Amino acid sequence: MKKLLSILLFLVPPGVFSQPARDGNPTAQYSWQNIGNAGFSSSQIRYMNLLFSPAGQPYVAFSDLDNSYKATVMKYDGAKWVLVGSAGFSEGQADYLTFAFGPSGQPYVAFQDYGNSYKATVMKFDGTSWVTIGVAGFSAGFADWTSLAVSPAGEPCVAFRDWTNGEKATVMKFDGFGWVTVGNSAPSSGQACFNSLVFSPSGQLYFAYRDFGNSSGVTVKKLAGNDWTSVGNPGFSSSTSGEVILAFSPAGQPWVAYSNYDPVNKAEVMKFDGTSWVKAGSVDVPGSGWSQSFAMSPSGQPYLAYEDMSLSGKATVVKYDGVDWVYEGSAGFSAGQVGYTSIAFSPTGQPYVGYADENLEATVMYYNSPSGIGEPAQSAISVYPDPATTSVTVDVNIPGNNRHKLEIFDTRGNKIMETEANEKMITIAVNDFQPGIYFVTVKTPDSFYVEKFCKQ
Repeated sequence: MKKLLSILLFLVPPGVFSQPARDGNPTAQYSWQNIGNAGFSSSQIRYMNLLFSPAGQPYVAFSDLDNSYKATVMKYDGAKWVLVGSAGFSEGQADYLTFAFGPSGQPYVAFQDYGNSYKATVMKFDGTSWVTIGVAGFSAGFADWTSLAVSPAGEPCVAFRDWTNGEKATVMKFDGFGWVTVGNSAPSSGQACFNSLVFSPSGQLYFAYRDFGNSSGVTVKKLAGNDWTSVGNPGFSSSTSGEVILAFSPAGQPWVAYSNYDPVNKAEVMKFDGTSWVKAGSVDVPGSGWSQSFAMSPSGQPYLAYEDMSLSGKATVVKYDGVDWVYEGSAGFSAGQVGYTSIAFSPTGQPYVGYADENLEATVMYYNSPSGIGEPAQSAISVYPDPATTSVTVDVNIPGNNRHKLEIFDTRGNKIMETEANEKMITIAVNDFQPGIYFVTVKTPDSFYVEKFCKQ
């Protein structure tokens, strides 16, 4: 990294922390807890987006009623939620707000810009204030269902429903000089909404959407050269879809989650097996959900958060255990009805969920044991030298002779390596690691430990 941000990870400060192993069953041992105050926004919100920065700090972006539904971004500083720049920094109301980080940690937002004729606008935080990328309102005309992604090279890309092109999808990127169209033609053959634009781990651009040209099912395309090509069959979902979200496993396998309108408001998740899209799980996702959010943990486990209409609209999170969908903690864990759910993971794999709460104010919760993952334990692992140049040694001081699994993750949650061993001392070559911060995790059947180091 050009600049290493100071790692203030309130969940992983310098030192070693432990927690018992988790399972998918609700128990009293684990619970969902607020991070900071519940309802920490100054007013009602829309379009909640929760993400962790590359340095591991949680951020939220939303449209802010106190500021005429303009864009506002906040971050958790270890004690409270604070503004990133000014509140309500967009020129006009920001609808279909979407949020992403560049590879160097710069936050970006994209939205339908009421201050510029309902066209698409992208802004970034330059460390002091929010600045427009290119020109505000760069789309040819009315743009909605915006979805933002930033390439590994740092190019912001945005997809939107383009009302100047028959409501088909358009994807554009900023090439350093201006906004240019991506691909030789529109990625959709007909009307498109619920757009989800994502870069795969290898840096290839993918696009998922509700495809009005194929019975309103889900279609996924990828950019091959300058052409948008189908990934599996177009419109592959079993019924009309809504709330389409595309995500990738660390190994690069595409997964997609969406609302299935038959039966009404049931979530469905599918994965691409290299040839076709197949359903994940032998049973349906439990409950009946709106306002869905889908993400992969750093270890590659799919998680789904949603407003559970079978439980008075409260928040529920489920994860896929390789066979079925199981609850993460208790179903319906929020205090009241939620909206605009957004799930994200800390670098060590702890799930966080942001939402508009029963008062339509911003709240973020994380899944933790009552004692808290952030409490120091007796030193169980140590990593040295720190900083490292060619290798690191991991000393494992876990009682007994349990076989343990060691994994290393970068700050984007990508797994760099893993191994299983009984040895108390393991030396790992890091010559080929990019400069930056890395997290070492050690897991046994009944414990979990994490430490970090810097590769120069």
